[in-house]
Amino acid sequence: MNQVKTRKTGIFSGSFNPIHIGHLALANYLCEYEGLDEIWFMVSPQNPLKTKVELWSDELRLQLVELSISDYPRFRASDFEFHLPRPSYSVYTLEKLRETYPNREFYFIIGSDNWERFGRWYQSERIIKENQLLIYPRPGFPVKEEELPETVRLVHSPVFEISSTFIREALSAGKDIRYFLHPRAWEAIKKDNIRL
Repeated sequence: MNQVKTRKTGIFSGSFNPIHIGHLALANYLCEYEGLDEIWFMVSPQNPLKTKVELWSDELRLQLVELSISDYPRFRASDFEFHLPRPSYSVYTLEKLRETYPNREFYFIIGSDNWERFGRWYQSERIIKENQLLIYPRPGFPVKEEELPETVRLVHSPVFEISSTFIREALSAGKDIRYFLHPRAWEAIKKDNIRL
């Protein structure tokens, strides 16, 4: 009997409001240098229970992710969280992923800025106990590797000092920032004149 190979799948969850080259370069690094077979860009849905944030629509953010990753076979856009009860908590998303895809070994990808406040996340201890986490560096948020739990690993990826907030503000100001985005995402944004 043939055994199905377990795929090492990174879960890169975020608002991607919008996705930019920093996201893409980090995911590329994680596939090529950290042994992941694939990365799922899991677009977080708008949350009606939270303070209104300037989020583009779920559909638009997902579309821009799809446009940005379509030529790299190890990337996948995911609307998995769109179909889960809200508010969407990471602990439940990860649990549902394991149930739905038993032949995948999931790695939850977060920035060191989120790791600093991870203790305030809903059921954070359970997330650490039941999952493997990869922490990528963010400016101003150092991580002490020797203090990390067994299931948590710091990756030494380059630091990308680009934020979606910067992208949105630049677009609102009418700036030509085409090299901060994938060309297909840039073309879609320009074609539809998307701004905040």
